[in-house]
Amino acid sequence: MAHLLTGVRLGLAVPLAVAFARPEFLSAGMLALLLTVALATDYADGIVARRRGTASPAGQLFDHGTDCLFVTAGLTGAALAGRVPLVLPILIAVAFGQYVFDSYFVHRRKRLRMSTIGRWNGIGYFVPLVVLAAARLEVAPVVTATLLSGARMTAYALLVSTVVSIADRATAARGAPGR
Repeated sequence: MAHLLTGVRLGLAVPLAVAFARPEFLSAGMLALLLTVALATDYADGIVARRRGTASPAGQLFDHGTDCLFVTAGLTGAALAGRVPLVLPILIAVAFGQYVFDSYFVHRRKRLRMSTIGRWNGIGYFVPLVVLAAARLEVAPVVTATLLSGARMTAYALLVSTVVSIADRATAARGAPGR
């Protein structure tokens, strides 16, 4: 069941990325609805896995990998529309690759080795998508402009925190076993 919830989010990644890149692809209401479904599945999949006793390192990798693909795709769509810097989804992919490599190869763990800043970044990467979807609802011109500006500022803050996260994990790896 948890994998099914994660799979729903995975299936929404490309349509939502296209919707962020090409606003005419989905109505603002449909974009908001599908993004809400994606967020709900992200919230629920881990809870379901733990309650059913099916939580596993492979499930965690599937969940986190899906999150990475989802936010990277969505933010790439937003970048193609000029709403966020294109370097952000690129850095997210680099940070996720480093997270997996560091966990399995540098620290020789059998599961992902999380960090505090990485966890907060993982949550934060959804914020510009939510704000941009809210802006698409066009409640009022001043609200839309404020939301668009807020999404861009959030994206730049995430750029900085992602670089800090990459540097933090890289320097922590120096003290890893076998180094």
